[in-house]
Amino acid sequence: MNKPLLEKLSNAFGPPGHEAEPRNILIEELQDYADEVRTDKLGNVFFTHKGDEKAPVIMLAAHTDEVAVLVTDIDEQGFLRFHPWGIVANVLPGQRMMLKGKKGTLYGILGTKPPHVLSAEERKAAIPADELFIDIGATDREMAEAKGAYVGMTGTFDVQFKDLGDGYLWGKAFDDRVGCYVMSEVFKWAKDTSYNIVAVGTVQEEVGLRGSKTAAWQVDPDYGLALENTFAMDMPGVPAHKQSAGLHKGPVVTIADRSVIAHPKVLGSLMEAADTEEIPYQFKKIPSGGTDAGSIHLTKAGIPSGTVANPCRYIHGPCGITTEEDIENTVALVKAFIKRISS
Repeated sequence: MNKPLLEKLSNAFGPPGHEAEPRNILIEELQDYADEVRTDKLGNVFFTHKGDEKAPVIMLAAHTDEVAVLVTDIDEQGFLRFHPWGIVANVLPGQRMMLKGKKGTLYGILGTKPPHVLSAEERKAAIPADELFIDIGATDREMAEAKGAYVGMTGTFDVQFKDLGDGYLWGKAFDDRVGCYVMSEVFKWAKDTSYNIVAVGTVQEEVGLRGSKTAAWQVDPDYGLALENTFAMDMPGVPAHKQSAGLHKGPVVTIADRSVIAHPKVLGSLMEAADTEEIPYQFKKIPSGGTDAGSIHLTKAGIPSGTVANPCRYIHGPCGITTEEDIENTVALVKAFIKRISS
């Protein structure tokens, strides 16, 4: 497994609308494997491999953005107020944040009251996001602005990739930098094949599947496959019937979620490919969430689409945990799918 690539993708800064760092990593990695590389006006990056003209065109989509915060106010004491993108308030208190200011990177912490002064009610309740603030070490608004803070600044969790040993990995933004990694490895494999593939690093997925809408319109493929990183719930306190996926069980195939019902041919090809090549896989048991397949399948007259995801614990939080085994099996399943649906 190419862990240095995944590390670079995970550590890259890429809130919605600010995906340049992960996009440039993909360009550096894939430009020598593509017949064409281009970036559109919205920021989607396209890598095209041209194969047999009689073969179907398959669009692979992995989003380059990550959950983040948008600074909406700097108060008189220099604290930053913000709007969360894809993050629920209960995981925010006490977290370290990294923000891109006018003068470079700023670091801060989600400030919290010490437990000594909390009432019994406050200790039990989650703090609403609109009551939270980021402390970047400033006395007042003027000092915060002098450091480069501004309204409209974006930030992400300040977490660095780590190899935990025994095949376990942790990192920021595995949703969806693991999907970007899978797309990259599959695209490199396809270089000397006869398949027609357009791999797209999409933008602004976390705020409404936006980039994939314009990308799919441009590609107009025969089939679409979103490459994702989905929530694994194999942990204490979660009943078996609510464990939507688990680690060490292989890639997660979506039958349906809130954005798409997988097309029968795409779903059937995924299952047949996995069974034929003896690749372990699991189904997403809880039909929640959405992926780029949700907008791809509604493009123009409709595009048969589906989703394959790598299982990962704690997504949309500061740090996810996944396994090399699951990532490698996800890569294997996408390759097998391309072979089957192209035949």
